[in-house]
Amino acid sequence: MAIRDSLRDRLPAAPLRLPRAAAFRRFHVERDLRVTMRDGVTLLADRYVPAGVRRPPPTILVRTPYGRRGPASFLNGLPLVPFGFQLVVQSARGTFGSEGEFDPLGCERDDGLATVEWLKEQPWFGGSFAMYGASYLGYSAWALAAEAGPELRAMSLQITASSFRDAAYVGGSFALESTLSWTTLTHRQQQAPFGMLTAPMLSRRRAVRAARTGRPLSELDVLTGGAPMRFYQDLLAAHHDPGSAYWLKRDFSGTVGEVAAPVSLLGGWYDVFLPWQVKDYLALRAAGQRPYLTIGPWWHTDARHGLVSFRDSLAWFRAHLHGDFSGLRPAPVRVYLTGAREWRDYDDWPPPGMRQERWHLHAGGGLGQDGPQTAPASAYRFEPAHPTPALGGPSLLGNSKPVDNRPLEKRPDVLVFSSPVLKEDLDVIGPVMADLFVRSDREHTDFIVRLCDVGPDGTSRNVCEGGLRLDPDRPAGDKPVGTDGVRRVAVDLWPTGHRFRRGHRVRVHVTSGAYPKVAVNPGTGEPLATARTSVPAHQEVFHDPDHPSALLLPVVERPPEAVAPGGEDGPPAGA
Repeated sequence: MAIRDSLRDRLPAAPLRLPRAAAFRRFHVERDLRVTMRDGVTLLADRYVPAGVRRPPPTILVRTPYGRRGPASFLNGLPLVPFGFQLVVQSARGTFGSEGEFDPLGCERDDGLATVEWLKEQPWFGGSFAMYGASYLGYSAWALAAEAGPELRAMSLQITASSFRDAAYVGGSFALESTLSWTTLTHRQQQAPFGMLTAPMLSRRRAVRAARTGRPLSELDVLTGGAPMRFYQDLLAAHHDPGSAYWLKRDFSGTVGEVAAPVSLLGGWYDVFLPWQVKDYLALRAAGQRPYLTIGPWWHTDARHGLVSFRDSLAWFRAHLHGDFSGLRPAPVRVYLTGAREWRDYDDWPPPGMRQERWHLHAGGGLGQDGPQTAPASAYRFEPAHPTPALGGPSLLGNSKPVDNRPLEKRPDVLVFSSPVLKEDLDVIGPVMADLFVRSDREHTDFIVRLCDVGPDGTSRNVCEGGLRLDPDRPAGDKPVGTDGVRRVAVDLWPTGHRFRRGHRVRVHVTSGAYPKVAVNPGTGEPLATARTSVPAHQEVFHDPDHPSALLLPVVERPPEAVAPGGEDGPPAGA
């Protein structure tokens, strides 16, 4: 690992070291190309071609519901065109001039494959293409990738996953804020002032305001969008089961290992899709592929990952479409270590040499590696009518930068466990999990676990979190322990890469709400969409030798050389 100039990395954007594009500075545009789907519906696409090329250059295909022109064109890959690629951007069914009804997630495989068939028949198609895009655009690429044929030579996807099901039901809980915000966004984006420049912010604001009314969840789409919204109602009503026909049509995680094209993935520690993006990486590795993975200190709508996405995608496409591998880094995995202000390169994920350490929850609010202690359980009362809020954490359309959680820690419905002051740095890189022994007087309830970094001044910033919904009708990894109602639950937190510095403390929250990020569990077992009543839950967390509740931390030794610092949250575009 080379040491880079510290001052340079503190600048708003690290140098890109891009190849020159002088030969292709200009490009031509063909608007509103008509592409007929298998059911007769016509979708519209725009084609961008670099000027001065004699042979058809490789094609980059992007399928999007967010528009083809204006500011969206830059997010769709327009800056790649001057480097010797032609770009085809297609509006998804029912959006921005394309015919049909927009059925989120539902038509991307069939429409995508029909578009690939059309693409291969065009006289300007040069015989190879790549897929590119972030979020829904990346999902659209996964939907067709396994069946696209040998002409698909590369994929570069950001802040996305091959399935959005688990992101909609985080740990079995309904991801209310993200789902309602996104449905409102796609419902109103063409009417919002300045389009996609303001639509995400306005959509999230409406969703949060509606969620706080306390109305039944089934009514919130009308409050935010002015009319019932199909996708929101679909997710809310009956499609939690991963084996349902609804998700079998929309979940492509099972075909990731069948994708032959080289794949580059970019994600953020605070992105809503990170856990499932990492699963896609692991599926590719299990299939014998060598994907690239980059994870930075970013959230979903964080503009800072844009230049990194462009730079990495350009290098990836030049390598696999032009045969120029000079721009690729040697190590396939690169992650940013928050708290240390360092980038780390590894041969794989999780990092080789990672070891799992068990940090036990202690009575009285302690946390440490010294094993469980004989003591009564810690307890709290959760009131669904006054749910525990989420001050930070991954959000689809909001700013997910870590925040001070001390106001949350003053609440009686949040258990707080803190380690002694660390005598040396602790580097945590990999998957994080909580192994809890709990008891509740409600069959239907949630447990949420949050990992925080406490600075010398007492500031307690969230690092990662996760939750699990207990439902007797859908067991989700919870197991009975004895006959006194104690259950052992495994709570998966977001993966992380963070240094707890010497002089800091490790802190864990255990609670039962993160509102409005996830919908409140009313405790009654009523259908979530229409529930109007709620029942308080008495919760206990055990930490004695027979019930050793603990947080499992992935600890990595610090290498002898590390990439130089680049700001508290990392160089906005450095990698």
